[in-house]
Amino acid sequence: MRVCFYTLGCKVNLNETGALEHLFRQAGFVVVPPEQEADVYVVNSCTVTNFGDQKSRKWLRRQKREHPGAVTVLTGCYPQAFPDEAANCLEADLVCGNGDRHAILENVDKLLAGHERIVSIRPHEKNERFEELPVERFESHTRAFIKVEDGCNRQCAYCVIPRARGAVRSRSEASVLQELHTLAGAGYREAVLSGISLPSYGQDTGTDLFTLLEACETVDGIERIRLGSLDPDMLSDEGIRRLAKLKKLCPQFHLSLQSGCTATLRRMRRVYTAEQYAQVVEKLRAAFAPERISFTTDCICGFPGETEADFAESCDFLDKIGFLKVHVFPYSRRSGTPAYEFPDQVCEQEKQARSRRMNAHAEALRTRVLAGLAGSEEEVLLETPLSQTLFTGYTRLYVPIAVSAPGHKAGEIVRVRLGAYDGERVQAELVP
Repeated sequence: MRVCFYTLGCKVNLNETGALEHLFRQAGFVVVPPEQEADVYVVNSCTVTNFGDQKSRKWLRRQKREHPGAVTVLTGCYPQAFPDEAANCLEADLVCGNGDRHAILENVDKLLAGHERIVSIRPHEKNERFEELPVERFESHTRAFIKVEDGCNRQCAYCVIPRARGAVRSRSEASVLQELHTLAGAGYREAVLSGISLPSYGQDTGTDLFTLLEACETVDGIERIRLGSLDPDMLSDEGIRRLAKLKKLCPQFHLSLQSGCTATLRRMRRVYTAEQYAQVVEKLRAAFAPERISFTTDCICGFPGETEADFAESCDFLDKIGFLKVHVFPYSRRSGTPAYEFPDQVCEQEKQARSRRMNAHAEALRTRVLAGLAGSEEEVLLETPLSQTLFTGYTRLYVPIAVSAPGHKAGEIVRVRLGAYDGERVQAELVP
């Protein structure tokens, strides 16, 4: 039997797909890429925007049309947040949420044996525990993604994720370290720690993210540790000092922004101002000096009440910080969130126009930031081979690289000298 996975959304979803692949392989399935025919098609959905929901349904419809005898599965955040709507996606033979992922395999076996359509979406519960989903390797990924936390206790006005993921719950340090050792033994050199609210790690168990990172540093074989998205207000001065002492930590921080305009942040019910965000950035820069450091982020355009002046202020803030990369999204109106009912909704055409303008602004900024790195030497993890000698990969700062590295292979870390940015990657050369 063959199974194909399609993953939308964040690094947590990537980790969970890796865990599902592991479960299916243990049961005798062969994991195949989308271009190969499969007996089972699984979409691990994202529901941050309604476009994610549409992509999930479209992919399932295509598989049903092209492979009418295959079993199709819709899992992840979309069914969990909108169970009634997802249950009506008749393209899916199995509809399940984020709870009890282990039951997916059992239900797929039932469907393969002729069972009728199954809808099984378990709601989140009070005092819910972290569901262990160990991963031993990742299909087509050179970096390892380790999920250490799930859930979010915040109530941002635009966000449906607390409905999809439930309250904060943390994985035990022992379990994280065990998986790290396993992945190091499998040859992974870089591990990405991910969570829905990563800085909330340990709030429910009496520890914290910084203590976990200090323990992760001791794992032999893992040479680089990278962090997923962080809320700036949750990085204390003491926490920043502890981060700066970590030798394996990549000095690239994805600090959640959403808007560079304080008035918009207030309407979003974010708990920091643009000024406070900038202060955290400066503290990080000071703590890591003289080492280079980079910042990436997410930004929403067209939130209810955002004026043209607010939008311009947000764009200017991107320049103030000097982001290496900005993921830009038009505001997606989600039922069940406070912002759905907010007055002064921005029309779809204007939201899309602002997103295009901010994307262009962010790309111009990215070009300037990368130009400033030309001539510097960095270590890069070789990832995707484009030929026998040409590889793509990322530096510790998360700079995308293309480099000719004869005699090397994917998964190795090499030293390179950065050159020009071609609009997609920085061209680099090996340092002897």
